[in-house]
Amino acid sequence: MLPARHRMRRSADFATAIRRGRRVARPTLVVHLVLVEGRDDPPLVGFVVSRAVGSAVVRNTVRRRLRHLMRERLAVLPPGSLLVVRALPSASKVSSADLARDLDAALEQATARPRHLQVGRSS
Repeated sequence: MLPARHRMRRSADFATAIRRGRRVARPTLVVHLVLVEGRDDPPLVGFVVSRAVGSAVVRNTVRRRLRHLMRERLAVLPPGSLLVVRALPSASKVSSADLARDLDAALEQATARPRHLQVGRSS
């Protein structure tokens, strides 16, 4: 489980990450990463798993797998970053090892040069 202080809850944070973040696509997922300048908060991570991925049971399974994988990778995210992981329909059909490989590759590419957002987020 992802620690509560790292969970993205506000729709404004999701929108900021998706609209202004660096987008990196892999066969099973897409990540959007933005670094908000002037924030020393812990990184926030959110997940988007649409109905295209499968039934509610399948979507929740994919979301749990992604949360578990992200918990182990929080250290690679800079403080003050917003990350949204969007699962693609193929995420429900691959092994956890393949999902982890795609997530690692996407995070490596996104964190190499994250987009910076100069405006602080509102509370």
